[in-house]
Amino acid sequence: MTPQSPQRNRAHNFRIVGTIRNETEKLKLDWRPLESKLLAAAAYDAPRRRLYLRFQSGEVYRYFTFPAEQYQEFLDADSQGRYFLSQIRNCFPYERLPRW
Repeated sequence: MTPQSPQRNRAHNFRIVGTIRNETEKLKLDWRPLESKLLAAAAYDAPRRRLYLRFQSGEVYRYFTFPAEQYQEFLDADSQGRYFLSQIRNCFPYERLPRW
């Protein structure tokens, strides 16, 4: 599968995204629905400091080394979409996961 051009998917710059084709671990995450035009849901794995975001498109991304206190800031933000664009996107190592 070829990644979409950056113009078609503005959430990420595909030149720096890794894609996991064979995700083997079954994650039991507590997904929280979000009221956002960009994001559908979020989950956080505190022991591993990983943020999971499901976009309205259905794509799921995993962000590494994401601090727990910043996850709470994200959830409390007036706009999670704007918070993502200014505080998360391209600020943390991440990878795209296969659709679940």
